[in-house]
Amino acid sequence: MKNILLAVVGLTPQVITETLFALHQEGRQVDAIHAITTREGKEGINARLIASGDGHYHRYLKEYSINPGTIAFGPDHVHTVTDDNGIELDDISGEEENERLLKRCLELTFRLTRDPETAVFFSIAGGRKTMSACLMIAAQFYGRPQDRVFHVLISPEFESNRDFFYPPRPSTTIELRDKAGQPYFKETKYAQINLVPLPFVSIRDRLSDVMLKEPKDPAGLLLSLIREEIPLLVIDLPQRKVVFKKREADMSPSRLALYAFFAMGKRDCTKDRATCRGCTDCYLEMEEILACQSQIADLYRRIDFSRDHAAMSDSGILGLTKANFNSTKSKIREILQQGFGLYTLSEIAIEGVGTKPDTRYGLRIDRDRIRVIV
Repeated sequence: MKNILLAVVGLTPQVITETLFALHQEGRQVDAIHAITTREGKEGINARLIASGDGHYHRYLKEYSINPGTIAFGPDHVHTVTDDNGIELDDISGEEENERLLKRCLELTFRLTRDPETAVFFSIAGGRKTMSACLMIAAQFYGRPQDRVFHVLISPEFESNRDFFYPPRPSTTIELRDKAGQPYFKETKYAQINLVPLPFVSIRDRLSDVMLKEPKDPAGLLLSLIREEIPLLVIDLPQRKVVFKKREADMSPSRLALYAFFAMGKRDCTKDRATCRGCTDCYLEMEEILACQSQIADLYRRIDFSRDHAAMSDSGILGLTKANFNSTKSKIREILQQGFGLYTLSEIAIEGVGTKPDTRYGLRIDRDRIRVIV
């Protein structure tokens, strides 16, 4: 039986050597190592573990008299999470990145569990909590009776210390930090590394043969079953409000008209793309926005139909300038933040891209998630 260590790794590559050490201390052979990580995580693994055959991984093998030829681990065993264009992600910080991570975990787990003569040791000790959760989900879908899930517990004072990768032979003294951030020194012989096996319920035997022919999209396996419905951004002109994630925010006619203008522009984009992620082709330069004054004014009149617009001055929303555009955009952002929270702004606020004077403005949210009630 060939044993494969599959680990999620964040910015602390030592989780690999710590897990490997703990497995070896329990007499568990490891024949190959695979890591799932981000661009920065990959750089850390390459630079600090396997660089030039003299990284901490190679030092560990040498110190503990382990033949490096018995474990397959190199740059091609480091698997990064990428976007639609194959660009490696710097971090797993939002729903979109998390979906891509889950897909990566499922794909690699599917591949590594196809051979009945292998056992996969899933290490969920590294990276963000979402990374651990995604690898655990993958284990639950594709794990077999011979596979195992492990967490690794390190003595608190040594955990995440950039100079500690495993208890070396002989013991050495390294600099640590107390809770107040003050430095002190301690020998590595006091470091405790405990391998904690975690029970998991596999549903592999409940998957159909079709589901096991190739790795499936996360939505097909799990997300469509448990995730909440993707929230829509609703601009309700008659009610003068914005609705998002089951919350509402009232907005004055002039601000709502400008916001609806951008929402409708994004909604009506005809670019042939499956998703709007990373695309800003519908964003407008300032001159283009000002040229659409009549459209914005028409929206305003539709919302605020009770007023005598002929008697109003040609200023503000009826006489849009760069200055009052920026002012109105800022007010809209404040209203959205108060109504829906700071972390939604990057998705639904009017944002600018590019550097001045070539800044372009638009909404990031996917066009299929926009509804405008007129």
